[in-house]
Formats: sequence, C-alpha cells, structure tokens
Amino acid sequence: TQAIVIPISDKYEAYARKVEKKLADSGIKTELDLRAEKIGYKIRSAQLQKIPYMVVVGENEMNDKTVCIRKRSDTNQEVKKLSDFIKQLKKEIKNKTR
Repeated sequence: TQAIVIPISDKYEAYARKVEKKLADSGIKTELDLRAEKIGYKIRSAQLQKIPYMVVVGENEMNDKTVCIRKRSDTNQEVKKLSDFIKQLKKEIKNKTR
C-alpha cells in the first residue's frame, strides 16, 4: 500500500471514496480506512503499518477539492489539489524516491 485515505468522520466518507478511486485509477496502491475510530488512532495505525502516505479528508478538503497529505516519516501536513498529489506520487514511484 502506497497511500491510505482517512476521512475525519463518516460525513466525509463519500469524498474519501472518490479520492481513493482516483488514486487507484491512477495506478497507486491505496486503502480506505472507514473504521469508527478516532482520527489519531487511524493515523497511528497507518504509521505502524508503514504506509508512506496518509491522505486525510474532511470538510475543508471536500469543499476545496483538495487533500491533506501526511508522510509517515514526518509530522508536518500539507494541503494539495488531488491531481497535484497524484502527479507527485507517480513521479516518486517512477523515480523510487519514497
């Protein structure tokens, strides 16, 4: 798995599914975490699974058609357009820079 999509709550499940589908359609190995757990628990779980990217989505991301990217090895987050993130990730996969 190269990225996991984590909605902040079940209200954003539909947007999370769209994001996961676009990532998968782009050839990126993804998972979708829809468990009824706290967001911190889901992020920690993804870190323990050593998933390189956590894609967190909530109200702001849904309204702006963006995603909040969090790298496993970094606590910083950045918000990007989904298409920009897909381009970045495909480039990293091609160059094996993850």
